[in-house]
Amino acid sequence: MTFEELDLNYDLLDALDDMGFVDATPIQEQAIPVILEGDDLIACAQTGTGKTAAFILPILNKLADNPTDTINTLIVCPTRELAIQIEKQIQGFAYFVNVSSIAVYGGSGGDDFAQQKRALTMGGNMIVATPGKLISHLNLGYVKFESVEHLILDEADRMLDMGFMEDIQKIISYLPKKRQNLMFSATMAPKMRSLAKQILNNPKSINISLAKPAEGVLQAAYMVFDNQKTALINSLLSDKPEYERILIFTSTKRKVNDIVKSLKKAKFSASGISSDLEQTEREQVLLKFKQKTIRILVATDVLSRGVDIKDINLVINFDVPGDAADYVHRVGRTARASTTGVALTLVNQDDMYKFSKIEKLIEDKIPQMALPKELGEGPVFKIRGGGKGNFKNNRNNKSGKFKNKSGKHKYASNKSRNKNNSSGKKNNNNSQKK
Repeated sequence: MTFEELDLNYDLLDALDDMGFVDATPIQEQAIPVILEGDDLIACAQTGTGKTAAFILPILNKLADNPTDTINTLIVCPTRELAIQIEKQIQGFAYFVNVSSIAVYGGSGGDDFAQQKRALTMGGNMIVATPGKLISHLNLGYVKFESVEHLILDEADRMLDMGFMEDIQKIISYLPKKRQNLMFSATMAPKMRSLAKQILNNPKSINISLAKPAEGVLQAAYMVFDNQKTALINSLLSDKPEYERILIFTSTKRKVNDIVKSLKKAKFSASGISSDLEQTEREQVLLKFKQKTIRILVATDVLSRGVDIKDINLVINFDVPGDAADYVHRVGRTARASTTGVALTLVNQDDMYKFSKIEKLIEDKIPQMALPKELGEGPVFKIRGGGKGNFKNNRNNKSGKFKNKSGKHKYASNKSRNKNNSSGKKNNNNSQKK
């Protein structure tokens, strides 16, 4: 379905046309009409399917048809990176629409706080906020939300995982009883359903490819001992010089620094990002990564959601994430907008049970690759710590080559499919996907 068929405002359609967007993604096709009708909605879709545009576009459509100088929409999300990304997308889509917006998040300076206060008191139309910072403003007593017509909780599952339930409830207590409520998420955990019952009124429900990586993600895993991980990464990266953007996820801030040091020692262009960095420092690192000044970015899960960087060729999980759903978000950083990408996971003995839970969640077996000969043998895949049964020597592919079902070497030939469109035609459905 095209955006024109969704009966959007002509000014919005002009902005979409200028950005090269013609066809709506499935989540957009299903969610936009529901939101335009005024119904509450709970929508679940995997990372990279265009959830952000699915709620931004219908709200902008309403504001284009009925302009206001008050706060109309409150969007609450878990991280400042996601708040910044959403607000930037609002600006892009609203280029021809008279709508004001601002991102409210922590880690910024006094000037930013003053700007946030002005927007909250003088009526910015769309406020995108992290829970903690918004509550800081609410506690000072000058925020008035009586005009809010739309509450949107984005990445609601992540906010609950981060312990924001009480903050969300407090924020809601400041809002009018009569409003439209929208919840967007990538998973549907029991606590999500509990929150939905508290705040949604006869909601419509949309579930699209729940908790599964995008089809374009080519997945594989290596069974490794911890002392083999660094050497394996160096081998993998040396073997793929054509990969221009590589994202490595690890479990702790300390490991971010250790991995960056080892990569730089091996003469790779790398930098790290974690919650230890100030917001301006994080933005500088991300900008260098986007501009390809830095080839490899090492990060904690602060980057697994809410950062939209196109053309990431390879995602490496240095550690298996503790939550299986976080795996979907991590590997969702590649293969965005109908492209392809590679996601590799390094699994030590302690992480094998967590790895099995990922396979159960995505309902698929992830191929296990043989280590390079110079690294020696890795551990045998055996589930312990709650798993049923043992899976000894369960490597799907001992050749070390990443093959698809037809036997072709997808991993080796991925470069040709990740190139940007150089034909001069508009790219469809790229940067609107979250």
